[in-house]
Amino acid sequence: MNPLQSINSTPANAANSAVNTALAANKVIRNTYMLLSATLLFAALSAMASMALDLPHPGMIVTLVGYFGLLFLTAKFRNSAAGLGFVFALTGFMGYTLGPVISHYLGLPNGGQTVAMAMGLTAAIFLGLSGYALTTRKNFSYMGGFLMVGIIVGFVASLAAVFFELPALSLAVSAIFVLLMSGLILYETSNIIHGGETNYIMATVGLFVTIFNLFTSLMQLLGFMNNND
Repeated sequence: MNPLQSINSTPANAANSAVNTALAANKVIRNTYMLLSATLLFAALSAMASMALDLPHPGMIVTLVGYFGLLFLTAKFRNSAAGLGFVFALTGFMGYTLGPVISHYLGLPNGGQTVAMAMGLTAAIFLGLSGYALTTRKNFSYMGGFLMVGIIVGFVASLAAVFFELPALSLAVSAIFVLLMSGLILYETSNIIHGGETNYIMATVGLFVTIFNLFTSLMQLLGFMNNND
């Protein structure tokens, strides 16, 4: 092979590799947001059905077993058609558990306003932060370790607040989770853009769970403020 051809092919190969990576990332982004829209709609319908039928909340143990069990199955079959079925099962189950929670807040003074504001703020935060990450193409991977530690600490604190019936701690955890979920939107969107997450099913699950936790945390905070007005 001509040495000159070898030298010239190196930048060309690098350019082709960069283009292919960008195309692959764009495909993952497109598929993720399409599936995310579908799962959000399905979860909303599940929540509405749960509310209409006045179904009780399954409780913490069943919720955790159902969530982690379906999450495991979704991850296990993420590269097959079955993965799509499990992601809808997971998000539908989460929608069902959300129904009784929304019903509870709707029954409080200013409950309708609380739920509507939580939905609006969730949409605004998600669209604003994901849009920022998509347009600036900044890499937020450095936030991963901090967010993981924060989520673990927050999860343990939320369990402690439930078991020891500490409303103040529960409220503080909700405020922290709003900040953590906001950071997680930036991190997960950046992860998709820069090729850290190449599976659109798992990318969808990550964003869905983030939106779910953001909404429930905002609802708790706003419910507390509205009840103190």
